[in-house]
Amino acid sequence: MDPIKKNPMFIYLSVLTVASTVGLQAWTTLFNNFAVEVAHLHGDDIGIIQSIREIPGFLALLAIFVIRLIPEHRLSALSILILGIGIAMTGWLPSLTGLILTTVMMSFGFHYYETTNMSLTLQYFDKQASPWVFGKLRSISAASSIVVGVFIFCMASVLDFKAIYVIIGTLIGLTAIWGFTRRPTTTETVVQRKRMIVRGRYWLFYFLTFMAGARRQIFIAFAVLLLVQKFGYSVQAVTILFVINNTINYFLSPAIGRAIIRFGERRVLTLEYSFLIGIFMAYAFTESKWLAGGLYILDHIFFNFAMAINTFFQKIGDPGDVAPTMAVGFTINHIAAVFLPAIGGYFWIIDYRIPFIAGAVMALISLSAVQLIRPISQ
Repeated sequence: MDPIKKNPMFIYLSVLTVASTVGLQAWTTLFNNFAVEVAHLHGDDIGIIQSIREIPGFLALLAIFVIRLIPEHRLSALSILILGIGIAMTGWLPSLTGLILTTVMMSFGFHYYETTNMSLTLQYFDKQASPWVFGKLRSISAASSIVVGVFIFCMASVLDFKAIYVIIGTLIGLTAIWGFTRRPTTTETVVQRKRMIVRGRYWLFYFLTFMAGARRQIFIAFAVLLLVQKFGYSVQAVTILFVINNTINYFLSPAIGRAIIRFGERRVLTLEYSFLIGIFMAYAFTESKWLAGGLYILDHIFFNFAMAINTFFQKIGDPGDVAPTMAVGFTINHIAAVFLPAIGGYFWIIDYRIPFIAGAVMALISLSAVQLIRPISQ
């Protein structure tokens, strides 16, 4: 895999992935504490913001039309720039309206970069290399998360939220400017169809993508909220968990990519969803802050297995369908994300266990669907 590391597209995606990860990690680490301690928001407000945060992901299919105007790799850099601006502004607007505005900006940047990142990876690396590349990019992402986690942990007692957001947002913006100066593309890739494409033979990919998006929202919207509200985790404690998560994933993510190559998508995804059923049920009923933290670490590890859904598509899809299908898939991934956190926020007020029990049911349904992946697709 050494020649891949020198590939201009791999270098380009690696650098921008660092910026994307830093932005999302900073937002995720700080958001719940910032929303509760500074903006004085409640569970239903946070649920609404989390739902709104996913609207740009739902609109990811519009990337198909944007790449008619600018090259796909340029859209990646532009997305990172928007992400940086959104992060930098967050600390200045500690209110429900302000957080909605900055969250939408941050989210547009993050989600559109993720769409182009997946698309460019599947276009520029073959079926034997792409799982490794996905795994390596996640490893790089994990290392970046560790760095920003350590930074927040060290600075949380010295700087206020506003200063931290500005520093991180500025660094992300500078990385985007670097991206605008690069040209990592070649003329050897298959020309992508620049229109929305939905094919019946991709139905299993669409369904698994939809369910992965629903499961992901339980993790993002309510796992950290459980740690903060029920078990009283501080910013520093949450940051320590993020650092532990990403230290593990730095080493584990490439191994997951190699496992996909060796064992196939069906076995890897079966392992993921089998464990998730137990993890979500344990979230719902544990009374131990230590067990809850351990569950969060396991949850985060299994989240990385989702790369197998995209490599599954690469094996069944037309090479010219990659860009439009990744955009459509990202939109499908966020259908549940638009409404599920808000609904979950209201159920949280009734009984915080309900969202996690729902997550276990989703994992069971996904486990059943994964068995339909044919061995030939592996």
